[in-house]
Amino acid sequence: MATRVSIQGYEGSFHQVAAQQFFGKEVEVIPCATFREVVRIAGNKKESEGGVMAIENSIAGSILPNYNLLQKSNLRVVGEVYLQIRQNLLVNPGVKLEDIREVHSHPMAILQCIDYLEKFNWKLVETEDTALSAKHIHQKRNRHSAAIASKLAADLFDLEVLAPNIHTMRNNYTRFLVIRRVGDDLPVEGANKASVNFHTDHSRGSLARVLSTIANGGINLSKLQSFPIPGSNFQYSFHADMEFDSIEQFNSIIEAIKPLTASLQVYGIYKNGRTI
Repeated sequence: MATRVSIQGYEGSFHQVAAQQFFGKEVEVIPCATFREVVRIAGNKKESEGGVMAIENSIAGSILPNYNLLQKSNLRVVGEVYLQIRQNLLVNPGVKLEDIREVHSHPMAILQCIDYLEKFNWKLVETEDTALSAKHIHQKRNRHSAAIASKLAADLFDLEVLAPNIHTMRNNYTRFLVIRRVGDDLPVEGANKASVNFHTDHSRGSLARVLSTIANGGINLSKLQSFPIPGSNFQYSFHADMEFDSIEQFNSIIEAIKPLTASLQVYGIYKNGRTI
């Protein structure tokens, strides 16, 4: 039986591309309208074996609400995927550039490709999802409309890639977290990264002491993100991504910083993803 994972968006979306990159081509995706639904289904063992959720983009930055969803869930991070976002101009078979009058896609995808699109006098139509745009182009068999979406969407909906890689920024990566329920998050072989949330007592120098302890332990802090603590008077918790050489090194540092924090939660220990 294929692994079932929840994703945000429709079949053919970049979430599905990320899921295939981690689990393989045979993974079964469960499309969700919202990230909240992704987390809900990923946490239900009757519906899925986990989920794949975007957490940050190299251009747009962190998706802050998703950290909050993770914190409140019964899920743990078991992996990550760095996916280069490649946008393509998709059309029905036989359609040529001179046939196109409209281009449909998500507003962010349109913005990412605006330098290319401005070369033509096309009407730009904003939609809720890149892959859904491709599906609609296919269903309507329209010879005068194109979509901006992934190569996977072209394959799924029998569309042709009329112009590949039309995005302006070449170094555009989205980082996705692979999440599974507590209890299903078995130890990851070769784990060298962890995601942790903590907050201190907010006394002077408390955060500096935590960070110094991490640095002195030889651990690379690849990300540090602050979040306001709901209901507090401008107090903050911190999400930290730590890269380490061995699990023993990581466990030692966790024990060392526990006395320096008011709360500490490990979201997951997993293998560092790579940009490809």
